[in-house]
Amino acid sequence: MKRLSQSVTKALRQMGMILPVLLGVILLVGLFKTFVSGELMSSVFVGSLGGDAFVGALFGSLMAGNPVNSYVVGKGLLDMHVGLSGVTAFIFTWVTVGVIQMPAESAALGIKFAVFRAIAAFISALLVAIIVALMVGGVS
Repeated sequence: MKRLSQSVTKALRQMGMILPVLLGVILLVGLFKTFVSGELMSSVFVGSLGGDAFVGALFGSLMAGNPVNSYVVGKGLLDMHVGLSGVTAFIFTWVTVGVIQMPAESAALGIKFAVFRAIAAFISALLVAIIVALMVGGVS
């Protein structure tokens, strides 16, 4: 019973730490949806399987995020009619590539490793995004 109590306490503490960040992301997605029109998103994400995956991976690589917030961001992009391949590639690279964190990673692990890992993650994101979109049928 003591372990259950400790586990529940830890889970509640972690949720308390995540909740403000998650609420901030929800507010940012709301602002983004207000100020960025659907027409702009449809001009960037043109609806092609590979093209949307590439654009999503490119934008995701330039940013950094964590997996918890990616669900909210992904839902916001899907609501703006971004194709599944673009959303999948964006979230995959947002969590795994993150060019913003490359200087710290290269300092800790070496530039060669950091660059190779980022390129491998980018290519993997493209492949996974296309496979997911084909499997789910969300090509548009």
